[in-house]
Amino acid sequence: MRRHGDGGLRGFPDGADRCPLFGRPVCVALGIVVVWALTGPLVGYSEVWQLAINTGTTIVTFLMVFLIQNSQNRDTRALQMKLDELIRSIDQASNQLIDAEEDSDSELESLQKEYAQLAQDHRDLKQQIAESRAAETHSDESQ
Repeated sequence: MRRHGDGGLRGFPDGADRCPLFGRPVCVALGIVVVWALTGPLVGYSEVWQLAINTGTTIVTFLMVFLIQNSQNRDTRALQMKLDELIRSIDQASNQLIDAEEDSDSELESLQKEYAQLAQDHRDLKQQIAESRAAETHSDESQ
């Protein structure tokens, strides 16, 4: 949702990622390439002609990296805030994970090991339950 006051480049990533395959930016880019290709025979496919498209595509690529990175950073921040709110609002959740993205690498590794152990314990419990049910089913069938 676009808010008033979000002008300039801030709203551009939101619009660009919703652009259909043949939206205005794609048509403009294709038009530039067609014009460039048609002018090739007129200038004898010179090095300057090739350099023009190479320079243009390099600049566009460079700018797109920043555009994509900005969009991803904003999405990640919003997602992180939503996850923090979910953790905070659930009584049984461990609040030690709120702002985990701010922890050092060693702290994150320690948390990862702790939660990997919890996951393994859960898998072991599921396996025990499955084996117990299988044994009960087998004993019921033999009677």
